[in-house]
Amino acid sequence: MTELSPIDWAKRPIQKYAEFSGRAPRAEYWWFTLALIVAYIVVSIVESIIGIHKTVGPYGYLSVLVMLGTLVPSIAVGVRRLHDTNRSGWWLLIAIVPYLIFALAAGAAIASESMMALAGATILVGLLAFAGGIALLVFMVLPGTKGDNRYGADPYAGSGVTAAA
Repeated sequence: MTELSPIDWAKRPIQKYAEFSGRAPRAEYWWFTLALIVAYIVVSIVESIIGIHKTVGPYGYLSVLVMLGTLVPSIAVGVRRLHDTNRSGWWLLIAIVPYLIFALAAGAAIASESMMALAGATILVGLLAFAGGIALLVFMVLPGTKGDNRYGADPYAGSGVTAAA
């Protein structure tokens, strides 16, 4: 059995850049997530040192480049991770839907000039986004389905690949 190192697991989503089918085990998802967090911290420090932080809203140019460069693999590994737990990748939308609701509610509140409605919509969106984020976190932490599921073969079965402890 081949044991992949944490760096190997973190590189897999980049190697599978836009692959939305199949399954991603917890090791692949979480090592990639940790690598992104470290990259963002390093880029933020570099931006602060060279004085280009907060040039694009709250972000610097380098942060925006990292975000854009990792957007597709981040979504893809999230979809594959949900597939590993036998859930549709559409569950990722639970993180976006509250903001769409807010945009509609804010438009209606502005049209009716009701600041109370806007405040209510803001609170509602905050609660929905929080609940959706917690649900996604639970889905990402749960172990994958043992054996094959409707999204493909078990990533650990038969491949000879194991996660490093």
